Amino acid sequence: MSERLELEQLSATPGDPAPIGPGAVGDLRRLSAVPVDLSVEMGRTRMTVGETLELRQGSIITLNRMAGEPVDLLVNGTAIARGEVVVIDEQFGLRVTEVLGQGLATDGAGGVADAGADAPQ
Repeated sequence: MSERLELEQLSATPGDPAPIGPGAVGDLRRLSAVPVDLSVEMGRTRMTVGETLELRQGSIITLNRMAGEPVDLLVNGTAIARGEVVVIDEQFGLRVTEVLGQGLATDGAGGVADAGADAPQ
């Protein structure tokens, strides 16, 4: 049983917030205090449960990345950038070398329209 649905196009009225979505520029400042989880992913692999149970101290797990390849920066599990691991005062950090365009405003050629100034090195 299929019914035909008719949808009505809504028009923006003055004072409405700007839409957020592909091709739309929203005011993201309202989201600046929302916490997100950032993680850096060096690589992945697939193992069986048996192989996982055999892991011991000193075991080596081969990842799907080559040495020297950039690592991924993920926000809530979604890759947004790539970079290289650095050590600063005995702590690991990430120097961002590439911002991925997925979900960001793009310049039409697949690149980010305005990535901003580079962070101090």
